[in-house]
Amino acid sequence: MTKIYVPRDMAALAVGAKRVLAAIEKEASARGETIQIIRNGSRGLLWLEPLVEVETPEGRIGYGNVKPSDVPSLFDAGFLKGGAHPLSIGKVEDHPYWAKQTRVTFERVGIIDPVNLDDYVAHGGGQGLAKAFEIGPAKVIEEVTKSGLRGRGGAGFPAGIKWKTVADAPADRRYVVTNADEGDSGTFADRMVMEGDPFVLIEGMTICGYAIGASKGFIYLRAEYPQCAEVLTEALEAARKAGWLGENVRGSGFAFDIELRIGAGAYVCGEETSLLESLEGHRGIVRAKPPLPAHVGFMGRPTVVNNVLTLATAPAILAKGGEFYASFGVGRSRGTMPLQIAGNVKYGGLYETPFGLTLGEIVNDIGGGTLTGRPVRAVQCGGPLGAYVPPSLFDTPFDYEAFQKHDSLIGHGGLVVFDDTVDMMQMARFGMEFCAIESCGKCTPCRIGSTRGVETIDKIVEGVDVEANIELLSDLCNTMKFGSLCALGGFAPYPVESALRHYPEDFRKATLPAAAE
Repeated sequence: MTKIYVPRDMAALAVGAKRVLAAIEKEASARGETIQIIRNGSRGLLWLEPLVEVETPEGRIGYGNVKPSDVPSLFDAGFLKGGAHPLSIGKVEDHPYWAKQTRVTFERVGIIDPVNLDDYVAHGGGQGLAKAFEIGPAKVIEEVTKSGLRGRGGAGFPAGIKWKTVADAPADRRYVVTNADEGDSGTFADRMVMEGDPFVLIEGMTICGYAIGASKGFIYLRAEYPQCAEVLTEALEAARKAGWLGENVRGSGFAFDIELRIGAGAYVCGEETSLLESLEGHRGIVRAKPPLPAHVGFMGRPTVVNNVLTLATAPAILAKGGEFYASFGVGRSRGTMPLQIAGNVKYGGLYETPFGLTLGEIVNDIGGGTLTGRPVRAVQCGGPLGAYVPPSLFDTPFDYEAFQKHDSLIGHGGLVVFDDTVDMMQMARFGMEFCAIESCGKCTPCRIGSTRGVETIDKIVEGVDVEANIELLSDLCNTMKFGSLCALGGFAPYPVESALRHYPEDFRKATLPAAAE
C-alpha cells in the first residue's frame, strides 16, 4: 500500500489541500489503487504548498503546488511510484531549502502524522522526558540553563533562569503556561509546531512541570488558530489515553495534565501578564511588574510562561544534552532559530538554522529576494512592532545583541520583506495605528500616545508643519518607549523611529494617505 502525505497545516489548507486530498482519493478509487493517506504537517516550504509527498523505496518524493486538476496527470506519470512530472521536486530531503537547515525544534514537523503517538515515538519523541525522569528536576533545569536557550517569544530571557526562579519560589502549587497567542505579522512557527508536532509541546510542558514541581499546565491559544485547536485537542486526548498525561505520567509517579484554553483575539494577550489576566477570566490588560509571574503568576502562584518554541525545544535539549544545543549559534544567542520568511519574497517559508547568518543571507540567499524582482528596500524584523532594516544593514548577524545595537528586534523570528515601491511613512503610520487599535488602554503613554502618533503622521502626510511634527513624533516615540507599562507601547516606536532614521525622504513629501487615495 502506497503512503501519500497531504498536509493538514493551515498554510496548505489555505491553498486547497483538502480539495487535492479529495481528488487523490477519487482518482485512486477510479483506478483501483489502494493508498494510505497521512495528514502530516507542513515541511515549511510554503511557496510549494500544497506539497504532496509519496513514500518510495528511495525516499519521499515531493510534488509542489498541486491542484485538483493536476491529479489525473500525476497518476498517469506514475505518481504512486514517485514518477517524473513537471510538479516533482524529487526527494524532499535533497531540496536545497530543506537540506541546508539544522532542524532541532522542527526535526519531526512535516515528517510524521502529528496525532499519532506511535509515529512520534518512532521518530525519537519521548526521549527527553525519559531523560528528565532519570536525572531529576534540579538536573533538568541545569541542562536547560547549560543549553543557553532563551525565550523564543521575543524577549529572549534565559529559559533556565526562569524555570529555576519558579522552582525556588515557595508555594503550595505552581503552573506551566504556554503562550500560543502568536499574533505577530509574518510569524507562523508556533502554529506549525502545534499543527505538525503537538506531542513535542506536550512533552516540553511536562518536562517543565516536572522540573518546577507543577501538576497543571495551560496552553493559551489564539482564537484565530482553529486548526491548531483541533490538532491539539486530538493530541491531548491521545496523550491522556496513553498515560503521557494524568496522575502517573508514564509510570513515573509524577502527576501532570494540560488544559487547552482559547483566547478572545486580543494582540496584547501575547504579553505574559495580559495573558494571565485573560486565563483567569478577567479582561486582558497588563499587570504592573513587579511582581513577576515567576513569583506571582496564574492565580497568584509562581508560573512559568514560555512561548511554544521555547517549550518545544526542551525535549531535544534533554534528549541530546544542553551542550549539544549550546554548540550552535553565536555569542549569547545559542541554538537554532526558526526563521519565518514572508512578505514580498520569492521563497517564503520556515527555515531553521543556528543563529549567526546575516540578514542579507536570509533575505537574498534563502528567501531568494523579492517575488516582484524589484530591489529590496526594507525588512521588518520581529513583527508589527519591529524595526525596519534597510539593505545597508544586511551584514548584521541574526542574533539578539547584534540587532539590539541597531535598535532592532529579533522578536519571534519573523521577517517581512518589502520592495522599493513601499511607502515607509505609510508603514510607520500602520505601526502606530496598530498600537492604537490593540492597546489594552491601561497606561496613558500607549493608549493616548499611539492615537496622537497617528494624528501627527497624518499631519506630516498632509504637509502641515512637517519638520515640527517630525520632531514632535520623535519626542512622542521616546515617551512611549520609556513610559509604557508593557512591550506593546514600548515597542510601537520601533517601526516609526527606524522609518524616520533610514527613510527620511518618505516623510518629506506631501501625499495623501494610501487609504484616502
